[in-house]
Amino acid sequence: MSGKRNIIVIGASAGGFEAIKQLVAALPADLDAAIFVVWHMSADVTGMLPQVLNRQNTLLATNAIDNEPISCNHIYVAPPDKHLLLEKGVVRISRGPKENRFRPAVDPLFRSAAESYGDRVIGIVLSGALDDGTAGLWTIKSRGGIAIVQEPAEAAVPSMPESALAAVEVDYRVPIAEMATLLVRLTAETVTEASEITMEEQRKTAIETRIAAQNPALRQGILTLGTLTPYACPDCHGVLVAITDGDIIRYRCHTGHAHSADSLLATITEQIEDTLWSAIRGVEESILLLNNLGDHYADKNQPKLAAMYFKKAQEAECRAEIVRQTVFNHEQLSTASISTQAEEDEG
Repeated sequence: MSGKRNIIVIGASAGGFEAIKQLVAALPADLDAAIFVVWHMSADVTGMLPQVLNRQNTLLATNAIDNEPISCNHIYVAPPDKHLLLEKGVVRISRGPKENRFRPAVDPLFRSAAESYGDRVIGIVLSGALDDGTAGLWTIKSRGGIAIVQEPAEAAVPSMPESALAAVEVDYRVPIAEMATLLVRLTAETVTEASEITMEEQRKTAIETRIAAQNPALRQGILTLGTLTPYACPDCHGVLVAITDGDIIRYRCHTGHAHSADSLLATITEQIEDTLWSAIRGVEESILLLNNLGDHYADKNQPKLAAMYFKKAQEAECRAEIVRQTVFNHEQLSTASISTQAEEDEG
C-alpha cells in the first residue's frame, strides 16, 4: 500500500493526558497527516481532551463522529465509552465489546488502522498502565507501519511503553520532546513497497475489527482464531479463546470481550479479593445470626442449646479470621510485577 505515512494513531492511559498535550503543542499546524487518539477514560467523563488540545493552537482537535471523512491537519479523539475505528476514508465510532477492560481501547484503533492503511500507519504508545496497545502495535508493525513508544524512563506510568518494547520490534523509543520532530520527518516519507501479510493474519485482523464495530463475535468466527481455554471471561463469564500475535498471547471470549494476558491476570486477581471479602461478609452474617439465636434460647431458659449456638459462632469467627488474613496477604498480580520479582530474585 503506497503513499505518504500520514495516518498517526496514538494510545495512552494513566499519565498520558500530559504526554498527549506536550506532543500536540510541539506539532506544526500544517502537519500533513491525520491523527487519531485513544486515551483511557471513564464512561461518564465528559470528552474534554479536544478542548484542551485546541488550546495548544496547533492542529484542530474534535471528538470523532461516526462516518465523518478523514482529513489531514486534524486530530480525531475517541469520545467517552466509544471505540474509535478507521475505515478507508472515514472514521467509525462504536460501542463494541470492551478490550482490556476499556472502551475506548487502544488495540481496536491500532488494529483497524493497520487493516485499512497498512504501511502508511505510524503507531505511538504513550504513558499508561498494563499493556493495552501492545497487540495493536504488533499488528501495525507486521503490516509495514512504524512503531514508536515514549521513553519509559520519562513516562508517568511506564507499563504500556515497556510492554510494547518487550513484545514488538519498535522502530523508535523517544522522549516526548523529540517526538514531534520525528513525526514531521516520517510523514514526509513515501512508502513504495507493500508488506506481505498472510491470509490468516488478514482474516484475524478483519474479524477482530468487525467485532469492535459491533458485529457478533460468534458469527464472525472468533472461535476459529485460537485455542479454547479453561478460563472464563471476567466481563461475561464466556469461554475464552487464546490468540497469538508473534510471541504475544491474548484472549477473546465468544461474546467479543478481549483481554491481554496482563489485563486478564490483573482482573482475575482483583476478583479473588472481591470474592474473599464476600466470603467474610457471609461468615460474619452467620456469626450475627448464631449469636442472636443463642440469646434467644438463653432467654427461653435453654442454656445447653444456647451454649451450642455461641460455640458455633466462635468457631465461625475463627474461620472468618483465617479468610481475613488471606485477604490481607493476597497479592495483586500483573505480568510486570512478576517480571520485576523474577529480576529481583536473580539479583
